[in-house]
Amino acid sequence: MNHKIKRVSIIGLGALGILYGEHFSKYMDYENLRIVADKGRINRYRSEGIFCNGEECNFNYVSPEENVDPADLIIFAVKYPNLQEAIKMVENHVGENTIILSVLNGIESEKDIAEVYGEEHNLYCIAYGMTASKVRNQVNYLNKGIIEFGELKESINSNKVGRLKDFFDLVNLPYEVNNNMEVKLWSKLMCNVGFNQTVAYHNSNNESIQKEGPEREMLIAAMEEVLTVANKEGVSLEYDELNYWLELLNGLNPEGMPSMAQDVKAKRYSEFELFSGTVVRLAAKHNIDVPVNTKFYKHFSKLEASY
Repeated sequence: MNHKIKRVSIIGLGALGILYGEHFSKYMDYENLRIVADKGRINRYRSEGIFCNGEECNFNYVSPEENVDPADLIIFAVKYPNLQEAIKMVENHVGENTIILSVLNGIESEKDIAEVYGEEHNLYCIAYGMTASKVRNQVNYLNKGIIEFGELKESINSNKVGRLKDFFDLVNLPYEVNNNMEVKLWSKLMCNVGFNQTVAYHNSNNESIQKEGPEREMLIAAMEEVLTVANKEGVSLEYDELNYWLELLNGLNPEGMPSMAQDVKAKRYSEFELFSGTVVRLAAKHNIDVPVNTKFYKHFSKLEASY
């Protein structure tokens, strides 16, 4: 039976959580779109408001303790350090037919979710191309970007993929279906490992990696380390993917900066554990040297320990 997606729960009101929540709210009934948050956060959201492109969002906030009908779709949009707490908080929202989608960076979050709720609920995705920035309770964006989603390794669309495709069509959200998401997840990790960390390490902006010089060399070397580790892990990541990201990065606003560089500038905890942390740990498993990512990992560990 094709169980249609009617009830959606989102946990995490960062840039993506707000962006998708605001978008869905234009197409869904108020009670069927739920933002899961603890009571303290809910009180803050209600008193301060959540704004998207200057307009206040009218969200339906639900605390973890509330008994609710299971969601047909749960979207995890928290930062990785908050993932374990978020997994517990959505317990009342998970039912037999629930699809779980994590828009977190890296390749770890789906494994953590599956350990609690089972692999059968997961679909895999990357979100890219959005131009969103968040300052406190305000998100501004020019482009929603695209969600690319699917199974890890399949030749045809599964029932879950078909259901999510139908829902995204209904709510007019840009997407692409890709049922070889294992390679795509590693590809996006490769980009983040190089781009986010290099710009953050040098406290610079996009322009620093768009021109020839030590920053661009560091970016490419960090990405090549991911490619080597991926291949050792049995993932057929190829150099074409690296060149694809270099071309895409060349087209970014030179004065902009990736999210991790924004975090470092604001002295917020970043996602380096998902980036260089993942690469360093897997490299050790295969006895591979990853000098650039080791340098990143030591640098950001020391930096964030000083906050």
